[in-house]
Amino acid sequence: MLTRNSELLKVRNLKKYFPVENSDEVVKAVDDVSFNILAGETLGLVGESGCGKSTIGRCILRLIEPSSGEIIFENKNILKLNKEELRLLRRRMQIIFQDPYSSLNPRLSVYSIISEPLKIHGMGTESERKEIVADLLRKVGLDPAYMDRYPHEFSGGQRQRIGIARAIALKPKLIVCDEPVSALDVSVQAQVINLLQDLQNEFGITYLFISHGLAIVQHISDRVAVMYLGKIVEMASSKRLYENPLHPYTKALLSAIPIPDPKKRRERIILQGDVPTPINPPSGCRFRNRCPMAIKECAEQVPVLREIEKEHFAACIRINGYTAAKPFEI
Repeated sequence: MLTRNSELLKVRNLKKYFPVENSDEVVKAVDDVSFNILAGETLGLVGESGCGKSTIGRCILRLIEPSSGEIIFENKNILKLNKEELRLLRRRMQIIFQDPYSSLNPRLSVYSIISEPLKIHGMGTESERKEIVADLLRKVGLDPAYMDRYPHEFSGGQRQRIGIARAIALKPKLIVCDEPVSALDVSVQAQVINLLQDLQNEFGITYLFISHGLAIVQHISDRVAVMYLGKIVEMASSKRLYENPLHPYTKALLSAIPIPDPKKRRERIILQGDVPTPINPPSGCRFRNRCPMAIKECAEQVPVLREIEKEHFAACIRINGYTAAKPFEI
């Protein structure tokens, strides 16, 4: 049995390439990514839209099949599981989708939506499932009397709470939160984030929290990994990364966080140019054509994610101590 702070999930050299229609080229959505998640923690995964965050989450759940690599969950490589073994694994891994409107079937009642995973896995009688659904609705802050209503009768925040209730129905160990609050109002976002933290404390759930909302990620995450164009460029504890970012891309991202005080100013780092295409990314460092620190060697060397400071990893040849540091290993 895994205890808190033991490794629940290991991702090693994960790649996902999508073929381009009528072409021999491929979109390198995720290109050689490695990280681990400890039991009971929240790992935040941030980056610009299109950098591969959601693709990683879907690969972990095998909603899409990776091109190569290893995904080890509870000491089992899930890419080698057969259909029946994978079905049993679904009880241990769940997902909360980004859009609370399209992720719920409008033809099903709230009871049918939340009880569906219970039925699929043969858990409880009909009366027992009604009790379970009622309890789940109370846990996410909704009245059990709502179970006979339909998704169109709820607000966006309430729909996301229904999605969360469905995700925790089977008492999973890992939940992939794929931008679960980006479609919600700011005031509702805080309520949903607090709910996720309360459920984590109660059930010991582990989260992979995917988002481009940097302030939200800072609030909920124990550690944060920063992605750029299919690769992780920096990873550290939330406190360390936000107080002392090392990679120039991370510094640019954090400089864009608004300060809720009109008297305070933050120096913005404005990146030049556009994000390159993942079909034909730049040689060497993928960030070099937008990086204010880039030198000639950046086009020749592919930076490896290395431990620059204790448990603080970055992939940049310009960072002091890069050559002497050890590579990221899990």
